[in-house]
Amino acid sequence: MSQNDGFRALDRQECLRLLTKVPVGRVVYTRQALPAVLPINFSLDTDTSVLLCTSPGSDLVRAIGGVVVAFEADEFDAATRSGWSVVVTGRATVVTDPAEHERLSQSGPSSWMPLQEAVFVRIESEMVTGRELTGARGTQ
Repeated sequence: MSQNDGFRALDRQECLRLLTKVPVGRVVYTRQALPAVLPINFSLDTDTSVLLCTSPGSDLVRAIGGVVVAFEADEFDAATRSGWSVVVTGRATVVTDPAEHERLSQSGPSSWMPLQEAVFVRIESEMVTGRELTGARGTQ
């Protein structure tokens, strides 16, 4: 990637700042030995981990448990051919501590799907990478 190709690598702080601007991303995990991608709303916790809220019986909850997953969020404008993409990679765990669950019930993400019981999933932000597309011209 050269300096003039329309892409710019983003540092960790810029990536985390951009994640706060969008409400939905995609979590990438393994289901039955195959890659699975799930669009889901999220928020960032004070320690910069990604927080998800889902149901106890979801495929995601059954598939994680300390395994490494990826989470991606982005924002693009097709008219200007510009935007950004951020990927957070880290271990995903279900929040089991009652006090932490209560705190997240008050300040964490709420699922856009109706849930009878909420489970919070934390993805540690062990590796955070991002790129910005700055209006590169395409060929027609």
